[in-house]
Amino acid sequence: MPTLFIDGAAGTTGLEIAERMAGREEFRMITLSDADRKQVAARAAAICDADFVILCLPDAASREAVALGEGASTRFIDASSAHRVADGWTYGFAELRAGQRDAIRSARAVSNPGCYPTGFLALVAPLVAEALLPADHGFIVNAVSGYSGGGKELIARMQVDAPDIGFRAYGLNLEHKHLPEMQVHAGLSRSPLFAPAVVRAFRGMLVDVPLFLDPELGFADAKALHAALADQYAGEALVNVAPIGTAPGELLLSEGDTPSDCLKLYVLPSADGSQVRLIAMLDNLGKGASGAAVQNLNIMAGLDELAGLRA
Repeated sequence: MPTLFIDGAAGTTGLEIAERMAGREEFRMITLSDADRKQVAARAAAICDADFVILCLPDAASREAVALGEGASTRFIDASSAHRVADGWTYGFAELRAGQRDAIRSARAVSNPGCYPTGFLALVAPLVAEALLPADHGFIVNAVSGYSGGGKELIARMQVDAPDIGFRAYGLNLEHKHLPEMQVHAGLSRSPLFAPAVVRAFRGMLVDVPLFLDPELGFADAKALHAALADQYAGEALVNVAPIGTAPGELLLSEGDTPSDCLKLYVLPSADGSQVRLIAMLDNLGKGASGAAVQNLNIMAGLDELAGLRA
């Protein structure tokens, strides 16, 4: 029976992974006491003894944890942003392109996608790869997330310290740790302009990419964009492309939204077809974090990909 250690199990992502693993008998869990979690030697022993380690740590700590496992046969899934564009790491977005599942299945080190990049890349990467969107376009990404994405400090701020905050815009210096990941894995020649925000909802996320569809600049029409996305994700249990021309009256994130490991994509054209909004809707703690980590673990271990997930 393979062994699994969640390094950083007390954090938001780690707790959600543990929920998805509860009751599963395919793995033997390695756990540490609160005291041992703070001891490097105890963590190193757990990492080296485990067949699989999921890192739910800040970037620097994730790099240190990988170093602790040097020389061991341990296979890693890193939920931080430390290795998402790093050499030697496989990007853990199984549905993103042909062959990605096979790469994850055989990988020793898998980087879990970021929550915002999951939505952006699901929409844009297949379309750039098919030359339906120009790789040199300056993509604008408007996105909102539930406040759980900010971890314990932001959760405390939104729930206790400042419960009157309804909307929090950030990244106003146009820098964000997700940008290299978004550019590299979408195959873009320049970084997107990313405008993230947090809203008063515990979980959930909307990623919105508005476009002017100018054919002279290399943009396909909305029907072609939708057809390509529908083809890309045909048969996928966790990714659904809504029919074109069925624009909902509104898309909502609510404080009491239930957890989900799915991703829904919308192609919403204007009446004259000159504009379109590409929108991804997902749970930032599900397909955007913990659900994706469990999906990658299942693939790497040769198990049912959907085991433990909310499909």
